[in-house]
Amino acid sequence: MSATTDLTEPAASTAELPAIKDTARRRVGLSRFRELSLVPAILVLGLIGFIVSPAFLTADNLIGVAQQSTELSLLVLATTFILVAGRMDLSLESTIGVAPVIAVWLVLPSSGGRFNGLGLLPEWTVVPLCLLVGALIGAVNGFLILKLRLNGFIVTLGALTMLRGLQVALSEGQSIVELPSSFTYLGKASWLGVPAAIWVCAVLFALGGSALAWLRHGRALYAIGGNAEAARTAGIRVDRIVWIVLILGSVLAAFAGILYSGHYGSISATQGSGWIFQVFAATVIGGVSLNGGKGSVFGALTGVLTLQLVVNVMTLAGVPALWNQFLNGAIIIVALIISRFASGEKQE
Repeated sequence: MSATTDLTEPAASTAELPAIKDTARRRVGLSRFRELSLVPAILVLGLIGFIVSPAFLTADNLIGVAQQSTELSLLVLATTFILVAGRMDLSLESTIGVAPVIAVWLVLPSSGGRFNGLGLLPEWTVVPLCLLVGALIGAVNGFLILKLRLNGFIVTLGALTMLRGLQVALSEGQSIVELPSSFTYLGKASWLGVPAAIWVCAVLFALGGSALAWLRHGRALYAIGGNAEAARTAGIRVDRIVWIVLILGSVLAAFAGILYSGHYGSISATQGSGWIFQVFAATVIGGVSLNGGKGSVFGALTGVLTLQLVVNVMTLAGVPALWNQFLNGAIIIVALIISRFASGEKQE
C-alpha cells in the first residue's frame, strides 16, 4: 500500500457526514461544561491557602506557582491533544529530558570536563535542534504505531525506557551545567515583571484551545477519538492527523525541556523522571477522557493548576513533600470515580 493510499480516506455518504459532525459538536459542548468543574475547587484551595498562610495570596507566591506549572502544563497540553485523539504517549516524560541533552551534546565542544560534546554545530542552533529531536521522536512513534500497527502503549513505554537510557548515557549520569545562553533565555527571562515562560505557555494554551474549538482539524480530533472508523468513513484522514498530533506532542515536550533547563540553569540526567504520573493526574481531573474523544485545553489547564495549588498549600502548611506522589495518585482515582458517576458511562 502506498503512502498516498494511506492518507486518502473514502468520502462519507450524505447521511453519515452530518451525523459525524453532530457527534463532534456534542462532544465539544460537553467538554465546555466539564472544563469549568474544577473552578470551584481552585477557589476553595485559594481560601484554604489564605487560611493556612497569608503569604499564599501574595504576588510572589502566585507567580511562583504559575512558573512551576509551566513545564508540566506543556506536557499536559501535549497529552490532551493525544488523548482526545484516542491515543497515548508515555514517552513524553523522557522527551523532556533527552531532547535537550541531544541538542546540547551536538553543540557543545568537548572540554575534557564532566560533559563531552561533539561541537558539530554553532550554539544558535541548539533550540531548533532540541525541537527537531522532539519532532523526530514523535515521527518515529507515529510510524511504529500507525504504519506497523504496533500497540501504542507498548511502543511509547519502550520509547520511554530507551530514551531515558540514552539521556543517562549521553550525560554520563551527571547534570549538564554549561548551557548556551540562547538555550536558557526563555527559562530565565521576565517580560513585564512576569517570567517569560508563563507568557509563552499562556499563548500556547490559547492557540491550542482555539484549535480544538474552531479549526476543522482540531474538531476532527474529537471524532477520531470517539470513533476512528466512523471518522475515517466520514472522510477524515485519521492516520495523518494522529501522526501530526504525536509529532506536535513530542515537540511540546522538547520545548518544555528547554523551559525547564533554562529555569534551573542545567539539564539533569533524570530530568522528567516520574512526570508522567503528574501529567495523567492533571489531565484526568481536568476532564480529559482516557478513552478518547472528550476533554478540553482549559479543563486540562485547571487540572494542572489544581495539582500545583494543592502542593503549594501543603508546602505552606508544613506537610512533607514525600506525600505529593501519594496525593497525585489519590486525586486520579477520585477523579475517575466522580467522572464515572457524573457521566453515567462505563469505564473499560
